[in-house]
Amino acid sequence: MAGLTAAALAAVGFLAYQASANVPGTLAAPGPKTTSTAPPAGHAAEHKDKKHPLTVPADSGIGARVVYALDDRRVWLVNAKGKTIRSFAVMPSSVNPRPGSYKVRSRTGVIKGSDGVPIEHVVLFAVADGGVPVGFSAAQDGSMESPDRKLKTGGVRMKRADGDAMWAFATVGAKVVVVP
Repeated sequence: MAGLTAAALAAVGFLAYQASANVPGTLAAPGPKTTSTAPPAGHAAEHKDKKHPLTVPADSGIGARVVYALDDRRVWLVNAKGKTIRSFAVMPSSVNPRPGSYKVRSRTGVIKGSDGVPIEHVVLFAVADGGVPVGFSAAQDGSMESPDRKLKTGGVRMKRADGDAMWAFATVGAKVVVVP
């Protein structure tokens, strides 16, 4: 029975993600406007630690976690001992979550992204203002295009190899820390 319940919850979460990811901004439910958006295309974000740009941000907590730095457009996979096991650049979505601590809510192996691109290794961890689900994914064709700023999407894209690493690391319940 528990297995059926888990499968049903996963299916509902997946369908909710698909539905909300494909809603044009003009049809979205009224509510607070999203105040956290990705930097404009071509924005060259700078890491706070200029001498060690791949160092995990100091304000990201302790223990095993995924750290997503919005301004840096970078993710770190950090093990329980606080050691970075992988760091990589990402392409932010048009809508970002607020800085804070989250947990991986669900994962989907393969799906079509809200932009029509087939994606894999979707790791959902937040819901941004306006009910937009936010998660990491990799395009199956390896692309990391800038998102269409007219669409309210929450897919943070990465290269396929990085998506493989994220998928192996960020299981349901894993901690995700978003920093500015």
